[in-house]
Amino acid sequence: MIAKQPAVKRYIVTLSADERERLNALIQKGTCAARQVLKARILLKADASEAGEAWSDGRIAEALDTSIDTIARTRQQLVEDGVEAALTRKHSPNSARKRIFDGAAEAKLIALACSPPPKGRKRWTLTLLETAVVQLNIVDRTSDNTIGRTLKKTLSSLTCRSSGSSRRRPMWPS
Repeated sequence: MIAKQPAVKRYIVTLSADERERLNALIQKGTCAARQVLKARILLKADASEAGEAWSDGRIAEALDTSIDTIARTRQQLVEDGVEAALTRKHSPNSARKRIFDGAAEAKLIALACSPPPKGRKRWTLTLLETAVVQLNIVDRTSDNTIGRTLKKTLSSLTCRSSGSSRRRPMWPS
């Protein structure tokens, strides 16, 4: 059986003294995200400059308990985009969903939730609110889960007046 030969590394990490100092400071600070610390350690171990250790990917993966793919991606990000890009998580603006309730729609939802409930009902339910916001053209579509999250976020300290009573009651029981 033929052993798999390691591929020639396309991305060789060579750090300057300033970059090494910055990565060491980041590791020792102790207030950074674990992902950043891991990537900083990967870069320091992979550094092939005179001051670096130039460890193999397999040795780094074993020492830091991570995958070889993570090490390869970190090397690639450093060589192509620099230290900052290698340390920070890439965020694609297209990956995030757009908010259903923007500021104006959220205000209308809160006003609706604080208004008297429909006839024959003691209070608003999430399903009733879901139907009402679509019927009133506040939003095109939504779910009761989205409404619940929005109200939980905004009504945690807000109370609504019940109809015909001056007593204030919390909108949602804890």
